[in-house]
Amino acid sequence: MSKINAAEPRYDWTLTQVEALFDLPFMELVYQAANVHRAHFDPSEVQLSQLLSVKTGGCAENCGYCSQSAHFKTGLKAEKLMDADVVIAKAKAARDGGAQRFCMGAAWRELKDRDLPKLATMIGGVKALGLETCATLGMLTAEQAQQLKDAGLDYYNHNLDTGPEYYGQVVTTRTYQERLDTLAYVRDAGMSTCCGGIVGMGETRRDRAGLLWQLATLPSHPDSLPINGLVPVSGTPLGDKVLSEGKAIDSIEFVRTIAVARIVCPKSMVRLSAGREGMSRDLQALCFLAGANSIFVGGKLLTTPLPDMDEDSKLFQDLDLKPMGGKVQVEAKAEDMIAAE
Repeated sequence: MSKINAAEPRYDWTLTQVEALFDLPFMELVYQAANVHRAHFDPSEVQLSQLLSVKTGGCAENCGYCSQSAHFKTGLKAEKLMDADVVIAKAKAARDGGAQRFCMGAAWRELKDRDLPKLATMIGGVKALGLETCATLGMLTAEQAQQLKDAGLDYYNHNLDTGPEYYGQVVTTRTYQERLDTLAYVRDAGMSTCCGGIVGMGETRRDRAGLLWQLATLPSHPDSLPINGLVPVSGTPLGDKVLSEGKAIDSIEFVRTIAVARIVCPKSMVRLSAGREGMSRDLQALCFLAGANSIFVGGKLLTTPLPDMDEDSKLFQDLDLKPMGGKVQVEAKAEDMIAAE
C-alpha cells in the first residue's frame, strides 16, 4: 500500500482497504499513523475526560460484556438517576482535578422523556463550569437529540461496539441499524458524535476492520473515537468466556487497531478507554505514538477501573505529554478526583 495522504479525511474506504492497513508491517503502520496524527494534532497533547455513571445498573439490553445488564448476575445493584446537584458537584471536582470534558452515562436501553428535565439541569450545570459536556443515554429519537442539544450537550456517545458481522455475538436486543439511526439523529441535531467500539471480545481482525470501516464511512467521522479493551466481568457471557479461556487481545494487535483508527479517521480524537488500567506504560506509550490522543481519567470508567491520577501524572511526565490546550496540569492526587459511582 502506498503512503497515506494525511491532508483530508476520506469517506470512500472499502473493507478490503482497511484490512490491508491492518496487514501492513507493524513499524510501517505505526509510522504512517504517526504522520497522520502530526498532520492534524500536536502529538505532545492528550485530551483528559472523566466519565460518571449517573444511573447505574438495571439496563434492559443484553450486551454480553456489560456488568450493568439486567440479564446477567454480576452483583451490581441497580440505582436511580442521580440528582443534578450531586452530578454538578462531581463535575466541579473532576474539573479541579484536571479533566477537560465531563461525560455522563446512564444504563438505559433508551432515553425516556420524563428524565429530560433533570438531564438538562445536569448538562447546563456542567457546561457552566467550563467543561465540555458528553452523555451516553442509550437510543434517542430525533426530538430527544434536539432537546439535549438545546440543553447545551456538546457530544453524544453511542458506540457501534464491533463490526456488523460479529455484532450478533455481542448483543441481540438492539440492532446495528438502530445504533446508526441514533448517530444520525445526533448529527442532525448539530451535536458532535462520540462513537467507537470494544476489542478483545473474541472477534477476528476482520471484525475489528469492519468496525473501523463502518466508522470511516459514516456521513461524518466521529469527533471522538473510543477504543475500549474488554475488561472481562464475571457473570457476563463474554467476560466469562475470556476468563475461562484466558484469552485477551494481543498488545501489538491493540496498537494496530489504534493506528488504523487514526489513519481512517484522521481528525477524530482517538481515545484509550476501558482496559487502560491493565495496560503497561510501554503499551500506552505505543498507543500514543500510533495516534491515540485522548484518555479517561479519574480512577473508574462507569464500573471498571482506571489508573489513578498519580500514575497518569508520572506517565505524562515521562513521555513529555501535556493536557490538550495546556490549560491544566495532570498533577492531582487520586483522592482529589471523584470517581464514577
